[in-house]
Amino acid sequence: MKIPTPATRTAIVAASLSGALLLAGCTGTSTGGDDSAAASDGLEIAGVTITVDEAAAELLPEEIAEAGSVEVATNAPYAPFEMFVEEGSDELTGVDVDLGRAIGAKLGVDFEFSQQEFDGLIPGLQAAKYDVVMAALTSSEERMDVLTFIDYSASGTGILVEAGNPEGIENYLDLCGKEVAVQAATNQVDLATGVWQGECEAEGLDPIKLSEFPSDADAQLAITSGKAVASLLTKPSAGYVAKTANDGGTFEVVEDPEAPNGYEATLNGIGVLKENEEFAKAIQAALQSLIDDGTYEAILDEYGVTGIGIDEATINGAAEAK
Repeated sequence: MKIPTPATRTAIVAASLSGALLLAGCTGTSTGGDDSAAASDGLEIAGVTITVDEAAAELLPEEIAEAGSVEVATNAPYAPFEMFVEEGSDELTGVDVDLGRAIGAKLGVDFEFSQQEFDGLIPGLQAAKYDVVMAALTSSEERMDVLTFIDYSASGTGILVEAGNPEGIENYLDLCGKEVAVQAATNQVDLATGVWQGECEAEGLDPIKLSEFPSDADAQLAITSGKAVASLLTKPSAGYVAKTANDGGTFEVVEDPEAPNGYEATLNGIGVLKENEEFAKAIQAALQSLIDDGTYEAILDEYGVTGIGIDEATINGAAEAK
């Protein structure tokens, strides 16, 4: 199964913003249960029972509170953010799905996910087919022409190595002079060739011996076959592979304290229409409540991606940072 890279997703959405507002077909999907039935007693996700945060719920726009549900568009598969529980199933799981359901539980409403073609996500929101988009979207300033983002994670490039890290790789400079695998035509190729090679040279080190492969899976095979000491991929993908491959026994992720969310990390956001500021603030309050009580970290840990966590739920943080 090919996992699209963030670069791929950026390109597709950019096209949707400038293109026609044609809606792609929407396939109804399941998130695995009736959250409303469970919400009265609390909703359990990642081993945590989540109950309503009254202060956050009071921020909800009246029409959404009365409706009791929120329509969420996503685009699976994009592991570990959104994916199907098994091949042939329409039941969704993943970081975004669990986090969305948890936000809904804090607000006292159901977050109901629907599968949508990626280039139809934002047009679907504009056509009032959905209320929210949760699809690992980069919180780019370009998209802020249309959307308000509630930032919920930050991710960049990660380094995956053999379990036990036999080469003792602690950061990207430790890759200088070593065999490294990467999927072709990704942001990681540009980072390694355009930035890291120059820094290896500046440090008087040999260049990274970079080998490009058709897929991340092929790059990971290069590690297990001894052809490479590491592979480069997005930090969340690296964390998910390390957690799930051979029950966590094959790979591990290099944790560089100088880049806890990965190299060249950018914010990812939950999108609502730009004019829905009141709704955005309600989601922000619910998300911050999940961060503060530890549920957010438990959800990230469920998928091996605690490294992409943030401490504060911001709104349009990418723009505010400039």
